[in-house]
Amino acid sequence: MPVHDWTRVSAGIFHDFHGAWIVEIRNALNGGLLPDPYYAIGEQISGLINPDVLTLTLDEPGSHDFGEPPPGTTALVRASPKVRFTVEAERRRYSKRQKAIVIRHSSNDKIVAFLEIVSSGNKTSRRALRQFVRKAAAILEKGHHLTLADLYPPGPLDPHGIHTAIWEEIESPSPLLPLDKPLTLAAYASGPTIMSFVEPVDKGDVLPDMPLFLDPEYYVLVPFEATYQAAYRGVPKRWRNVLEAS
Repeated sequence: MPVHDWTRVSAGIFHDFHGAWIVEIRNALNGGLLPDPYYAIGEQISGLINPDVLTLTLDEPGSHDFGEPPPGTTALVRASPKVRFTVEAERRRYSKRQKAIVIRHSSNDKIVAFLEIVSSGNKTSRRALRQFVRKAAAILEKGHHLTLADLYPPGPLDPHGIHTAIWEEIESPSPLLPLDKPLTLAAYASGPTIMSFVEPVDKGDVLPDMPLFLDPEYYVLVPFEATYQAAYRGVPKRWRNVLEAS
């Protein structure tokens, strides 16, 4: 199923789809994609990350010593994600209540990674965009991993796209992505350095699977296309007609 042009419908219609897509991704991850002892839940993440959300523990985020890859994961050194752009940076030590997927480790329920779907509300004002970008950068600076999908094209506030805005918050300058594919799928692995894996897409494209890192060296693939299709089946016909119109 090709990606639709979500600028044709209101923020509320996408918000409804956003919630369904989050659920489908969570179900896929908990249905066998995540190895034990990881699990995914939908959580309300508002503003910058705070200690209550992160569940304070004594060990560093993402500091699990796997040795061998956990079953079902892929080692980065053995199979780098198949994306168009990979960049590495040195690591420095309806957007108000938007739900994201949080990956936790069941040994102490500590957060390992986040999965975010960007909404139009994240780009409606400089303050909203700045808040989202700072939150993404804070996640990575704390040593957590991040995967995101942005199905909205760049606008006046993010003329080069959401990845460029995030990367410039981490390390400036940022490499510019091609304008022929204005939508963005991105995955970030936070270790001694921060690695970004970016795949530009356009409306009408089939969504590729993207890595979700559980450790700087190991990842699982998120089935964006399959979960997108499952969520889209619940969109009311009234709005599917708008989205699918020539």
